[in-house]
Amino acid sequence: MAGTLELRLRGDGAFEAALGGLLRGIDNLEPLMERFGVYLESSTIERFDTETAPDGSAWEQSIRAKEEGGQTLTDSSQLRSSIHAEPANGSVRWGSNKIYARMMNDGGTIRAKGGGKLTFQLPGGLGFRSVDEVTIPARPFLGINAEDEAELLTLTEEYAAEIGGLS
Repeated sequence: MAGTLELRLRGDGAFEAALGGLLRGIDNLEPLMERFGVYLESSTIERFDTETAPDGSAWEQSIRAKEEGGQTLTDSSQLRSSIHAEPANGSVRWGSNKIYARMMNDGGTIRAKGGGKLTFQLPGGLGFRSVDEVTIPARPFLGINAEDEAELLTLTEEYAAEIGGLS
C-alpha cells in the first residue's frame, strides 16, 4: 500500500499554487522527490509513535495494546519498519509492502474463506477464539496534513534556492 504525492499541480489550493510557483522551470525534480520521500517516511513513522492519523485524531487502541500494554500497530514493528519511499521525477510514492497495510490503514472486515471460522489466540494467555469475521478499525498512517505541507514547501524552497531557481 502506498501513498502517492505526484506533482501535477492541477489543484487550485494554496499548497499547489506555492509549489507550482517554486518549481516553475525546474526540469529534474527527482532530487527533490528523494527529499520528500525521506520526510514522508519520517512523518509516517512518527504517526506510529504518537498513534495518530494524519488529521491528528487518535487511533482506536487495539485489544492487544489494552490487555498487554505497548502500542497499537507496533507489536512486532514489522509494519512500521516497512515504510519506505520510491522517488521519481515529479512524484514520490511511500507506504508499505506488507499485504495487511491497507487493512490497517483503511480498516475493514476479514471473513473466513469457504464458510470456515477465523481462529486466533486471545491476549494474556486466555486461550483461543473462533469467529465468522473480525472488523478492523481504520488506523490511518498514510497521508499529508498541514504540517507536512509546510515542511514540503520548505524543502522545495531550499531545493529551488540550491539550484538557482529562486531569485
